Amino acid sequence: MRLFPFSAIVGQDLLKKGLLVNAVDPTIGGVLIRGEKGTGKTTAVRAFSAVLPSKETVVGCRFGCLRGVVPCGECRSREASGELLVYEERPVEVVDLPLNASEDRVVGSLDLEAALREGSKKFEMGVLGKAHGNLLYIDEVNLLDDHVVDVLLDVAVSGRNVVMREGVTYSHPSRFLLVGTMNPEEGELRPQLLDRFGLCVEVSGEKEIALRKQIVDRVLSFEREEPEFLAEWAERDEALREQLVSARRTLPSVRVSDDVLHAVVEVVSELGVAGHRGDITILKSAKALAAIKGIEVPDEECLKEAFRMSLPHRLKEDPFEETSTGRRRLDVVLARFGGQGQGR
Repeated sequence: MRLFPFSAIVGQDLLKKGLLVNAVDPTIGGVLIRGEKGTGKTTAVRAFSAVLPSKETVVGCRFGCLRGVVPCGECRSREASGELLVYEERPVEVVDLPLNASEDRVVGSLDLEAALREGSKKFEMGVLGKAHGNLLYIDEVNLLDDHVVDVLLDVAVSGRNVVMREGVTYSHPSRFLLVGTMNPEEGELRPQLLDRFGLCVEVSGEKEIALRKQIVDRVLSFEREEPEFLAEWAERDEALREQLVSARRTLPSVRVSDDVLHAVVEVVSELGVAGHRGDITILKSAKALAAIKGIEVPDEECLKEAFRMSLPHRLKEDPFEETSTGRRRLDVVLARFGGQGQGR
């Protein structure tokens, strides 16, 4: 299947950055993309998967165990028997979660009869097994059963899927990039679930004539498979892939000063954000953005963008106001946040 080049997407800068920072630091906890239909949400997600660096997985492992990550029980058994695990490079895939998926289809199922009769654990892998090392995409996440969303978000944070049935337990690694899309006109997610997504970005159709024209031109060039168009943007996507590889190496050396940490906590508290996920996500996102830029201290731009991606879904709104009061308060705070990004 041909994918539209990620670098050729017009505008939607915050959306693209939300995806990229999760590629650099998956512990950020995924991104929720909110917007009306026809704004390229799905196109952007699938295009993004093609710029992700390849992964190293164990040959013959059904979970695709990754180098550097605690392997599944089956791989550990192979090692215990003296087998040397061999790794191969594979591209990151998009794993789709169907809206009608049951909990067993998501987490997997255990054969209880085999467990009781033979004492063996026969596990049928679910979506979370296939998602390990990949991008897990949930379109219209707001229409998915709340309990299933809860389970997905728990595993996204822990990196491990644990299935318990009648006293029998089975677990396997499940580290993935979580991306959800939704159209707010079709219903909202519960606040408790919204908060569990690391980032949230809003997308809308471009209103500026020049940008709308550019979008149409690029889509038509892609559909006609114009060689010059495909070659140009394939080269840019490859450069972006190399930038992500470099950013992952740089991330451990990115530091945040005590002044910036204090300023972030102060701003989040002033905005009345409950809990501490917002503070942590802002700092992680700012560091990932700095790594992408190749700098070792987040600058003002990194911090402001981290705020704009980490807080919109965590701000309380006044139900009696027609406009978004939370966003207005965030804009006011960020307007006087200049200069706080310069670390020491």
